[in-house]
Amino acid sequence: MADYTVSDLENIANKLRLHVVEMTYAARSGHPGGSLSAADMIAALYFKFMKHDPSNPSWDERDRFVLSKGHVAPVLYAALAEAGYFPVEDLLTLRKMGSKLQGHPVRGKVPGVEMSTGSLGQGLSMACGIALAGKMDGKDYKTICMLGDGELQEGQNWEAAMFARQAGLTNLIAIVDRNRLQITGDTEGAVGLEPLPEKWKSFGWNVIIIDGHNMRQILEALDKAAAAKARPTVIIMKTVKGKGVSFMENNAGFHGKACNDEEQAKAVEELKAVIQ
Repeated sequence: MADYTVSDLENIANKLRLHVVEMTYAARSGHPGGSLSAADMIAALYFKFMKHDPSNPSWDERDRFVLSKGHVAPVLYAALAEAGYFPVEDLLTLRKMGSKLQGHPVRGKVPGVEMSTGSLGQGLSMACGIALAGKMDGKDYKTICMLGDGELQEGQNWEAAMFARQAGLTNLIAIVDRNRLQITGDTEGAVGLEPLPEKWKSFGWNVIIIDGHNMRQILEALDKAAAAKARPTVIIMKTVKGKGVSFMENNAGFHGKACNDEEQAKAVEELKAVIQ
């Protein structure tokens, strides 16, 4: 991948956000809120941190990315398209009949998608299997799994967390998008997660806490996670749901709702204003 600067990556993240609002508007459905909160990290992963080759999606030495919160597929598709896995024009086919870009990622349909996800709480278990295979095969690829904070209310995640520590999966990095909102509202009003860092520590993980919209902190955290050799690492990134679009920010109503005509015009205007 090109040697992108922090400023370049911030710009890419905003391009991904623009794609998200355009895709979901065209589909009249989708999940923009959590896609926008994850955009900075996704930009850092695909354009700076991960080893991958858009011309050879099955390259054996590639790093593997599992989007456990599969409903934010729009931001993943946007990154894959911008990276060159498929034409950017295809993004506007999101959720259309016959399109490979369905509402949740499907392995084997979309180049670059490692796992079919969307049944919340299962992605970390899948990532553990991939990371374990890498260890058994003597490969040095990293496995990265992004989770939504609401899906941490699913018990299977904690079974996977126990397994990862027991199996010595130091090649596994979990990323929690801690935007504190799920479809029903505040995560703490549903099934509270705090103290979240202490929970991960108690399961034997190395814990890094960052501002998920600070690109320098994101890159530093990923480098620290890659260098950690004693235990698996989780990056808890504090984010804003709907980041980058004023009326979507901290608005649980846009968890799974696309913009109407008036909202779309405003969202596009705001995002284009910050893209260089």
